[in-house]
Amino acid sequence: MKIVVTGAAGFIGSNLVKGLNARGIDDIIAVDDLSDGDKFRNLADLQIADYIDADDFYALFSEGAFGEVEAVFHEGACSDTMETDGKYMMENNYGVSCVLHQACQAQGTRLLYASSAATYGGSSSFVESPEFERPLNVYGYSKLLFDQHLRRQHGPRFERAAPQVAGFRYFNVYGPREQHKGRMASVAFHQFNQFQAEGKVKLFGEHAGYASGDQMRDFVFIDDVVAVNLWFLDHPDQSGLFNLGSGRAQAFNDVALAVVNSLRNSQDAAPLSLPEAVRGGLIDYITFPPALVGKYQSYTQADLSALRGAGCTHAFADVANGVAAYMRWLAAEKAGN
Repeated sequence: MKIVVTGAAGFIGSNLVKGLNARGIDDIIAVDDLSDGDKFRNLADLQIADYIDADDFYALFSEGAFGEVEAVFHEGACSDTMETDGKYMMENNYGVSCVLHQACQAQGTRLLYASSAATYGGSSSFVESPEFERPLNVYGYSKLLFDQHLRRQHGPRFERAAPQVAGFRYFNVYGPREQHKGRMASVAFHQFNQFQAEGKVKLFGEHAGYASGDQMRDFVFIDDVVAVNLWFLDHPDQSGLFNLGSGRAQAFNDVALAVVNSLRNSQDAAPLSLPEAVRGGLIDYITFPPALVGKYQSYTQADLSALRGAGCTHAFADVANGVAAYMRWLAAEKAGN
């Protein structure tokens, strides 16, 4: 089984390669842009058949240069939600995806691709339906436009798609192999480093009617994201647009406390309650950044009805367990360096 993974050296892409390797699949064409050379580290312990630069891949794939490909996991994109260059964003996230989709359809190759919960933006409901799609930035719009393109091609629920086309609206994904993402890495990653450097973690203060640290997101562990993607690889008859979150909104305070208690546990220190952690100065609230006003989702929670309706019954980790596993991985990585 030959598989293509775009964005293969990135966060989700490299974890997908790892998940495929765990199944004994290594006939994998990895596609990425390694201008940031340190991203090679995400591939160094994995098995692939070939590496193709992203600038070269899409034209070659359209020409059938790689022979018969079973499926493409399309994770390559600009994921910086603060990027304001709309031309760049649309070329990378929309135009390239349209070219890839057309080639997959022509060659009978399945397409499993990354959409985003940013397509919902200012909505208070998170259902895969146009009336709830209100992106707050050009990143969210670039993802939404590709979803809309596929609806026009395959029907509102991709019901006419053949071969399989499945899009995943990722919510707040966290976990191993995201260290290259800089400011776009998860809050758990940044808080690990803050605690190591300063002995405390930082959260936004009150904003938009939410008390300090009480803004809520659907945080989903990377292992769960991989498991769902691979479930769809196993079920080629299932096409559509699917939320991929835990289905559980949790406060940023929950993440911060999980980080603090996980790292305290590694020092044989007793767990703390949230008030105890705040009083002890281990959780610090900072003023909400003016630059994010009007561009920030204070609440997200994936509606999993479509995912469950497709037959995927995967059980998702909660923040306490997912973050604890991630902290152990980060601590082991730091010790190894």
